[in-house]
This record gives sequence, structure tokens and C-alpha cells, in this order.
Amino acid sequence: MFGFGEEDIAQFGLTFGVGAFMLYMVFIIIQLARESRAGRFGTFVLFLALGFGLVGFAAKGLIKYFIGGTG
Repeated sequence: MFGFGEEDIAQFGLTFGVGAFMLYMVFIIIQLARESRAGRFGTFVLFLALGFGLVGFAAKGLIKYFIGGTG
């Protein structure tokens, strides 16, 4: 498709698709904090609890990059 192979399309989807999904999850956490009137501490707890998985996923990618390279 347009000169790209299956591996190129999968890498693009993993990089930008998952990144966009993670940004959408941050938006959902913000909306949840607003609708529940969580306040500063409640918003912090929501980001700590729900955003911890997002941070872990991003950290995994960085660790893989620095230890083993992109290949």
C-alpha cells in the first residue's frame, strides 16, 4: 500500500496509534476528575492510579530503546 510494507504500517500504528490512544486516556481522566469534582488531591490520585499504566507502557518503550536499540 503506497510503497509501505506490513511492518512499516504496523510500526506506524503502534507508534502513533497507541500514542493517540494514550492522549485520549489522559483526556478521559481529566473529564472524570471534572465531573466528579475531585479537587486537586482527587485529581492527583486519579492521575496516579489511572495514569500509572500509561507511564509504565511509555517507560517500557524507552527501556527497550536504550537497552536494545530500535531493532
